[in-house]
Amino acid sequence: MTYKTKALTACVSAFVLSYDKTMAEEQFIDLVKIFGRSGNGGSGSAHLARTARNPKAGPDGGDGGKGGSVIVRGNRNLWTLLHLRYTKHVFAENGENGHKNQCFGKNGANAYMEVPLGTIVKMADTGEVVGEVLEDGEELIVMRGGRGGLGNVHFKSATMQTPRFAQPGELGTEGWITLELKVLADIGLVGFPNAGKSTLISQISNARPKIADYPFTTLKPNLGMVAYRDYQSFVIADIPGIIEGASEGKGIGLRFLRHIERNAALLYLIPIASEEGIKTATEIQHEFGILQNELHQYNAELLDKEFLIAITKCDLAPEEEIRKIVGKLPGDWPIITLSALTNYHLTELKDRLWEMLNQ
Repeated sequence: MTYKTKALTACVSAFVLSYDKTMAEEQFIDLVKIFGRSGNGGSGSAHLARTARNPKAGPDGGDGGKGGSVIVRGNRNLWTLLHLRYTKHVFAENGENGHKNQCFGKNGANAYMEVPLGTIVKMADTGEVVGEVLEDGEELIVMRGGRGGLGNVHFKSATMQTPRFAQPGELGTEGWITLELKVLADIGLVGFPNAGKSTLISQISNARPKIADYPFTTLKPNLGMVAYRDYQSFVIADIPGIIEGASEGKGIGLRFLRHIERNAALLYLIPIASEEGIKTATEIQHEFGILQNELHQYNAELLDKEFLIAITKCDLAPEEEIRKIVGKLPGDWPIITLSALTNYHLTELKDRLWEMLNQ
């Protein structure tokens, strides 16, 4: 192998690795914008019948076919909008024109977009919410196809025996459609970056998120199935970290706050230690207040959800000190201390979450 060949091979390998890494990091797509157009209805026929025995048999024009509609359909096997990422246009077919002998034109084929459950459909120009897809196989008509025009046979009357006109087909509609996915999960993890959310979900579920010791390791929601007793299970979602001001668009919180709306209950994660050392009860209360305030600013109804506060990373502090700190927190707070690294209290956590979901 020559030097040039080796260099070319190395470059290609590096490109492939870089591409694979990029694709792996961008597998979760939760927002797409697509231009849709429903089909025009076919025009009715203005044909006049002529036969050997009757050269003036009269009107026999058929109706035009209906234009196809743009339809969004739920698919439980999808969990992201990745397959629609490069779809820029979705066009339904036009209906056929009517024919002689009162033959109707063929209806235009519908254009379908398969989406995961929990997808909200909006008209991008007006912000109007068309609807929400929550069930497998559920269909939502986003743009209805135009009606077919009536043939001239419908306009025959006692005073108009030979109408030489027919009705044109109705035009379809077009516009930009926004598909917005909100993750459906039983439990949503809420916390600042590096609160231990990814480590926890990797320990108690089948999810394998990226874990590192720097902020914003998680750049997309991760779903994990948590196995519970008697072959039961529930779904937990690792939502990217929230920072103060996320509800105003700071950081990446605004993009993912909507996913918290879909969770039945919330698990707040607050680490007991920071770079400065062990936190005080006042600091923990302050962090919890910030998290709740960001949720309230985004959607006040989020504070009505059942919740549990987990004091994480308890392997970094002595047990006696942890008890003193927790003892100074408000008594009406539902609190559990845990360490995902050492599996401390993880079984108890599952019990508390299951109880919260089934109250």
